Amino acid sequence: MEPSILAQQTVNGLVLGTSYGLIAIGYTMVYGIIGMINFAHGEIYMVSAYLTAIFLAVLASFGITSVPFTLVVVLAATICVTALHGWFLERIAYRPLRNSTRLAPLITAIGLSLVLQNYVRLSQGARSQGIPTLLQGSFAIPIDSHGNLIRITHVQTLIVIVALLSMAVLTFIMHRTSLGRACRATEQDRIMASLLGIDTDRVIAIVFIIGAAMAAIAGVLVSLNYGSFDFHIGFVTGIKAFTAAVLGGIGSLPGAMLGGLILGLAESFFAGFVNSDYKDVFAFSLLVLILIFRPSGLLGQPQITKV
Repeated sequence: MEPSILAQQTVNGLVLGTSYGLIAIGYTMVYGIIGMINFAHGEIYMVSAYLTAIFLAVLASFGITSVPFTLVVVLAATICVTALHGWFLERIAYRPLRNSTRLAPLITAIGLSLVLQNYVRLSQGARSQGIPTLLQGSFAIPIDSHGNLIRITHVQTLIVIVALLSMAVLTFIMHRTSLGRACRATEQDRIMASLLGIDTDRVIAIVFIIGAAMAAIAGVLVSLNYGSFDFHIGFVTGIKAFTAAVLGGIGSLPGAMLGGLILGLAESFFAGFVNSDYKDVFAFSLLVLILIFRPSGLLGQPQITKV
């Protein structure tokens, strides 16, 4: 095994894993607060990819060529509009079903996933879309005395930095602010939190908004990295991000990022050293094995039934 290939696949896996981790945060936060799997979350990520292309085209039409300004504006605008999608789904589709059976929101989430897919297909077309490469270039890092190098693009560096900063900010919000305390109280006992004066409907809506914002960050960065996407990407990526959330322990924010990194590295190594056609099979097999030996995930806590 060439050390340079191993190191390069490690870098690729870390980049892929941080992207999965950002999307997985949306699954784990919603499940942690209301115990529901939002299977439409992958389509929120897909919508953010299209919004990235739209905002890039708008800025280009005004003749704006500054790369830093373009990146900041596109990221901010995509986060805002994608977060609005998350709020709208919670307000219109999930809130009326909050006190219904557990199966109803699950079926609704699957239905919303199909609605968003076809909404984008009809409005943007079924063909694959592409965006220009904004951040060109890369830098090389020597790894041994034989001249072996690993090459890291500027976009990959940006993905890792922004993902870690986003995770740090979210962790601060959850542990050091009144919003975070309200989220933790709602997670532990929604009825008691409501009796103590916490607006649990507002807290749940904010959780959906935060999850959508994290998916938007991933959508912008991954689109800049790969340059192409279509209206099907939400399903595959969403399932993988859900797998990452389960691997790390659904309901745990650090677990979501850890699960994403494990899944990204597993995919990268299998694709690089075995067969890229079966990397998804290997990733989901890893999920099965972890669930067999640790059903609550790596950092998750077993659920305790209150009596």
